[in-house]
Amino acid sequence: MSTPALSATEPAPAPPLPAAAPLMHCENCGNPVAQRYCGACGQRADSPVHSLWHFTQLATEDLTHADSRLWRTLGALLFRPGRLTREFLCGHRARYLPPLRLYLVVSVVFFLLASAFGNQRGLGVLRVDEKHPTATTMSVEGTDDAPEFRARPGESPEQRAARVCPQSNYEGPGAGWLGPLMLQACRKILADGGHSLQEAFLHNIPRAMFLFLPLLAGIMMLLYWFPRRYYVEHLLLFVHNHAFVFLAGALLILLRRFAPGVPFLSGLAFCYFAWYMYRSMRVVYGQGRLLTLGKLAFLSLCYLFLGALMIGITTAYSALSL
Repeated sequence: MSTPALSATEPAPAPPLPAAAPLMHCENCGNPVAQRYCGACGQRADSPVHSLWHFTQLATEDLTHADSRLWRTLGALLFRPGRLTREFLCGHRARYLPPLRLYLVVSVVFFLLASAFGNQRGLGVLRVDEKHPTATTMSVEGTDDAPEFRARPGESPEQRAARVCPQSNYEGPGAGWLGPLMLQACRKILADGGHSLQEAFLHNIPRAMFLFLPLLAGIMMLLYWFPRRYYVEHLLLFVHNHAFVFLAGALLILLRRFAPGVPFLSGLAFCYFAWYMYRSMRVVYGQGRLLTLGKLAFLSLCYLFLGALMIGITTAYSALSL
């Protein structure tokens, strides 16, 4: 018996739907993953690593593609003043490294290089007495101007500290607890030629910067009172600009270490730093040239005063904490 033909009014049967792909789950948090990255924790949905070739592919991609924002951030930080701050304020944040992380990483690199390749003498000067060639003494720079601080022939660093440091008795406010600390610091600085003070200073100066930057941001807020801006915007500019200073300073340390014959290096760096600060203020705040120059000049005076105060307090704290 033949099958009856379909009526013209009856719809044709729909083709079978393809089988749905199995839903992936994040290996880190267990949530469903619809695309390449987990929407809950942000981990990339990669297949498990089972071979050295697969691991090499992932590592190469991490260095060249996934972390390309590192190179984009460093390029903008070095050659595009104010761009990172303006991009962050405009909401374009995913393509660049977070400001605080950038500042911390670059500052750590700078201080590591400064400690490793900086002035190797530190605060100490090695002296060999001509009358007694076998007697080598260590002195702190700036203390040989007065006759009582000069090293005597054949005097060891410990003997010199025992002779010089009692002359520096402190009789001001808090002498009961501050005097012994100053005496102990004097003995240790003279004994090791100031190396312990240098190490303590390099250890404490990054902490002092966390107090220094908010003060500068407060001054900047007063300079740009109209139109009114948030305090965090000024702080963000200083975080980026100081990250630039640390990055450029690290590059200068490497250049002086491995290419010491580069002419006019310090002068060129100073001019570029000054132009960078001016240009960053123009890009972020958009005010005129003369007004920006005037504000930069006033800010530079405040910077020098607060910077000298910060260095003095940090040096004193570093000496007293030895």
